[in-house]
Amino acid sequence: MPFDFGIKDVIDIFLVALMLYYIYRLMKESRSLNVFIGIMVFVLVWLFVSQILEMRLLGSIMDKLVSVGVIGLIILFQEEIRKFLYQLGAHQRFKALTRFFSSETKEELEDKETIMPIVMACMSMAKNKVGALIVIERGAPLEDIVDTGDLIDAKINQRLIENIFFKNSPLHDGAIIIAKKRIEAAGCILPVSHNLDIPKELGLRHRAAMGISQSSDAIAIVVSEETGRISVAIKGEFRLRLSAEELESILTKEMYA
Repeated sequence: MPFDFGIKDVIDIFLVALMLYYIYRLMKESRSLNVFIGIMVFVLVWLFVSQILEMRLLGSIMDKLVSVGVIGLIILFQEEIRKFLYQLGAHQRFKALTRFFSSETKEELEDKETIMPIVMACMSMAKNKVGALIVIERGAPLEDIVDTGDLIDAKINQRLIENIFFKNSPLHDGAIIIAKKRIEAAGCILPVSHNLDIPKELGLRHRAAMGISQSSDAIAIVVSEETGRISVAIKGEFRLRLSAEELESILTKEMYA
């Protein structure tokens, strides 16, 4: 029987390679790379035993282990799987499709009354070197993060934001969550990124901002308590040392993107 290798096989190999690459990236960012390597070694041994050597008994045992192992991996890596699905749903092409079916336009959503109080509060806190962490919800809901803090449900207001992050405030150590043009909660706990590429001079607030931007499509704004510099984390990337104009431009472009 001749070996039949067509365009479908090329596409099949490409898709598998792409899937493995994204899994590798997720495992590397979550510091689970050794687990990923161990899984790949087990899969290769399983294929070698069952497909090439055709050892029925050992192959059958490993088949059962794989069946049970898939469920175990889903439980073990639920955060990584959730992050992958967030990133998939946040992809620009899928979001463009969502906007196509939405009756609201980008122009209708852009609202200076929402953006400017955030910008002005950040600039004021930066001037006085008051640390702050502000998370703005976009497509992916952040109810699980909101539940870790204290509910506020207030209109976005510069003075309110500054008072929340005032050094003697009981809520100043956590993050505030802004959703649907309102301050939903304060004192919220964010997932911390373990990415080793984050510069060492950036503190815990920056790691928390990176963590939420990696696990969702949210925008995270950080005001450094040490330097007074303003940074923004979006899609797992930092934009550092921002001016008021740059921060306003980023929020106008990305807030409802």
